[in-house]
Amino acid sequence: MDNHPGTAPRRRSVAWYFCALAATSLLLVLSVHAQDPAPPDTLALKFAAANLPEGITPKAETPAASPAIQPRIQPKNDRLFFILPNYLSVENHVHVAPISTGTKFKLSEKTMTDPVTVSFLGVVALMGQAQNTNPSYGQGLQGYGKRYATVYTDTAIGTVMTTSVFPTLLRQDPRYFQLGSGGAWHRTLYAVSRIFITRSDAGATQFNYSEIVGNAVAAGISNTYHPQDQRTFSNTLSIWGTDIMLNTLCNVAKEFWPDLRRKLHKPKAD
Repeated sequence: MDNHPGTAPRRRSVAWYFCALAATSLLLVLSVHAQDPAPPDTLALKFAAANLPEGITPKAETPAASPAIQPRIQPKNDRLFFILPNYLSVENHVHVAPISTGTKFKLSEKTMTDPVTVSFLGVVALMGQAQNTNPSYGQGLQGYGKRYATVYTDTAIGTVMTTSVFPTLLRQDPRYFQLGSGGAWHRTLYAVSRIFITRSDAGATQFNYSEIVGNAVAAGISNTYHPQDQRTFSNTLSIWGTDIMLNTLCNVAKEFWPDLRRKLHKPKAD
């Protein structure tokens, strides 16, 4: 645990926020899967079998023509829980073209200029102000400005390193590719594993250096502008570990959010 009070409350506030979202996502999906009825054709076959003479089993009707399965189209500006910016998720990835260097940097720009990102980080800075984190910053408008600048810079550097710089240098894809099928726990393990496993621009499976090393570099850079008493190896390691944890929870939310979105948008039966 981080022993420096100037950093711990700020990081803990962000961590618990995303932890609650991810946990809620998982619980809702488990509930959805548990309540989903069996497919109508399966129920019909079981009913028919119970009413036919012994030794005769019903046969499922073969459709005259099987229409091609159309992939689901991810909605534009899809947001986690209708609020949080979500520019790095891919729901249907059977055939996904790699993204250019320009696009990788554009994704970082869109994330950091999103009104929700800007507002949320402002709330985090306000919480730090109330808890008097980093006492050397002082209070008042000037103290709040320093806290906001620190929180925003921390987030921006981490985002740019893991979404743009390292993915470009290592030719890795920074996006999260949803599994979208299988049991809830299997999908949860998949989401967690994506912190350590990613795709190259060519589609090959690789160790996720962009995430692991990118966050480590971002945590190291933060030592250049954080207060002197926070520029320790243990504090830097704590920030790196917290960033990895937050991104892991975000992966879980990204994996299950499309299920919840479709459930919420599902037309109600008359």
